[in-house]
Amino acid sequence: MPAPYHPPVKRSVEIAGHKTSVSLEPLFWEMLREAAAREGVPVNALVARIDAERIQAQTPPGLAGAIRLWLAANAP
Repeated sequence: MPAPYHPPVKRSVEIAGHKTSVSLEPLFWEMLREAAAREGVPVNALVARIDAERIQAQTPPGLAGAIRLWLAANAP
């Protein structure tokens, strides 16, 4: 697992056919890859699902925050 203290890294993801960038620390990118592998889906599909869930919230957080929160709530 990457060192926990590292600035965010911007990566491109595709949600509903549209590319967007997300900035997450390497630790969260690794956790996201592991979560996608556990669920048997590509990272883009998991991010799309997290995005769909976040926009249903009464006060939706940004996508990066939603990913971090989802990872914390779904940690093994």
